[in-house]
Amino acid sequence: MANPTIILLGNPNVGKTSLFNRLTKLNQKVGNYPGITVEKREGTLTANGKKYHVVDLPGTYTLFPNSLDEEIVFNVLSDKNNSIYPDLTVVVAEPATIKRSIILYQQARELGVPAIFVVNMIDEMADKGIDIDFPKLEAYLQTKVYKISARTGKGIEQLIKHLDEKPGLYFGGFQIPTEYQAAMDEARKLFPLATDYLTWQYLAQEQVGILSPELQSKLADIRSRHGLQAHDLQKKESLLRNDKTTAELTPIVNKSQNQKLGNTNSIDKLLLHPVLGYIIFFGLLFLIFQAIYAWSGPLMDWIDGAFADLTSYLDEVLPDGPLASLFIYGIVAGIGGIVIFVPQIVILFLFLSIMEESGYMSRVVFLMDRWLKPFGLNGKSVIPLMSGAACAIPAVMSARNIENAKERLLTILVTPFMTCSARLPIYIVIIGLVIPDDTFLGFNMQGMALFVMYLLGIIGALFSALILNRIIKSVRSSFLIFELPTYKMPDWKNVATNVWDKASGFLLDAGKIILLISIILWVLGNFGPNDKFYQAEDYVTQQAPDLQGDELEKAVGSYQLEHSFLGYIGMGIEPFVRPLGYDWKMGIGLISSFAAREVFVGTMAVVYSLGDDVDIEDDEQKNTLLGKMKSEINANTGKPAYNLASGISLLLFYAFAMQCMATIAVVRKETGSWKWTLIQTAFMTGLAYLAAFIAYQLLK
Repeated sequence: MANPTIILLGNPNVGKTSLFNRLTKLNQKVGNYPGITVEKREGTLTANGKKYHVVDLPGTYTLFPNSLDEEIVFNVLSDKNNSIYPDLTVVVAEPATIKRSIILYQQARELGVPAIFVVNMIDEMADKGIDIDFPKLEAYLQTKVYKISARTGKGIEQLIKHLDEKPGLYFGGFQIPTEYQAAMDEARKLFPLATDYLTWQYLAQEQVGILSPELQSKLADIRSRHGLQAHDLQKKESLLRNDKTTAELTPIVNKSQNQKLGNTNSIDKLLLHPVLGYIIFFGLLFLIFQAIYAWSGPLMDWIDGAFADLTSYLDEVLPDGPLASLFIYGIVAGIGGIVIFVPQIVILFLFLSIMEESGYMSRVVFLMDRWLKPFGLNGKSVIPLMSGAACAIPAVMSARNIENAKERLLTILVTPFMTCSARLPIYIVIIGLVIPDDTFLGFNMQGMALFVMYLLGIIGALFSALILNRIIKSVRSSFLIFELPTYKMPDWKNVATNVWDKASGFLLDAGKIILLISIILWVLGNFGPNDKFYQAEDYVTQQAPDLQGDELEKAVGSYQLEHSFLGYIGMGIEPFVRPLGYDWKMGIGLISSFAAREVFVGTMAVVYSLGDDVDIEDDEQKNTLLGKMKSEINANTGKPAYNLASGISLLLFYAFAMQCMATIAVVRKETGSWKWTLIQTAFMTGLAYLAAFIAYQLLK
């Protein structure tokens, strides 16, 4: 006999996830629903002599799907053949917004779903000035109401004891308006075994994914012949339910003014102020950037140093040979390239989880939605976009908070345009080469150039969103309708669980793709097609017999790179990059920086025989690299390889190109689609090539 399935259903911000964590403890996992990127949280609970399968459905305000998340909820609850159709649905409410939860409970029961009602945050009722007559509420809902506090654990054991409860038939509920009865009579013939309310749901939705195209066509024909619009039916139900429930709850739920609500209103006067609200929000974003960029620095340096020490140790103890080299510099170094991003991911999602748990995230959405809507984005898009200034990887992952599928996809596709910290080493080197260290109107020109590069990232993201918004079609409209929750202390267990899920998900899912590409790039850079690679030292000593020690080692490394598969690929793409002002050496830099943008600087150091460990924060090393690059002559033009035209071209290319395999891996994971990942990569690279081409041809 299969384990009973318990579904948790509720509005956002009612503590549903806290209850899920209480029930499942560590026996839980996070994945995606098949074929889509909506997160699926499920776990197990062993109690009452059996094991329960517990599923935390996405938060929803209604069973009418207006987002991908809500579509999942409807499909699960309306289809008895669904693999996770519930044996029992636990509808979770919280006192301050109990009316919304009651409407959701009524909709679920009228579908025919077995459900019970749970009021969470029961210990906060006094603070919120709420008094509920629970006997009357139970009579009204025709079910026992369980009172719990998921934060403290109060009432959880009693709830668990009653998970085998079989709710009786539900009577009453939504009455179909008379003007729709004729259409409903026809629809009932299509679904003779369905409840009246499920048939109404089918009639009131433009598209129902679980129905066959033939049935959907017949429903559309009924709506057309009766002159009905699905949205009008949904609106009518919402108004009728709201008015009816408001009146019926008057003798049951009493709300009075209280200090907690008063404090929330006072705080909102500041945080939602038309001027101060934005100043505070952008100040908080500045703090998040500093945390991601600066606070993660020591941890990332420690991880980088730890893996460097590990590779050095392995290099000493393992025998020489290609397999050992592959393991050390391909696999171990590749894993290091994955793990090094974890501190940034942890810090970003720590902040986001705290903002979500405290209730502030809803205010962010409210503030930013009006500014981002014209570009096809959502108020929540501001977090990924601004976080992209630190690192695109956690930024793309943070787009999960956007419910609307099209807006989430748009945000993921344009976030990598934002100037991340990995571009900074390239900008510093190239700007130092081609922009004079002079002042203009009292401002340093190199600093102004760096500011322009960051500005270009913002323009690129918004311009691309504007274009893609016209191309990508959506079956669901997005409306910003929600109730701002009261502020509360975060549930730190939820925060920790969320951060763990995001970090482990990145390591296990995106990490596989990053590791594979790391190994491929290592193979291309460490093998060659002829003896010029394998006998590089002989060729170098023939050409420069006076070289010894480190100088000889660096020259051999440069010669090997030139005659490796990677080097020949660089020469092979030279005809394509020549119109941008680049030679084959710069082409190698473009290819190798696919592993990570900042690798460009180290690759150039190897190409110019300076070793691969140049630190641009060390003035002496940076000046050595800049001096070598300034003296380099482009064999195709006979001019300096790094002049104003080629330098601006390089800056524009790196401003727009998708030169980061880790970001590509994360986009693939978050979209669940190679199609959109490849479209994004092609679009960004094409735009980068076009911008670099125009700049070089105009300036050369």
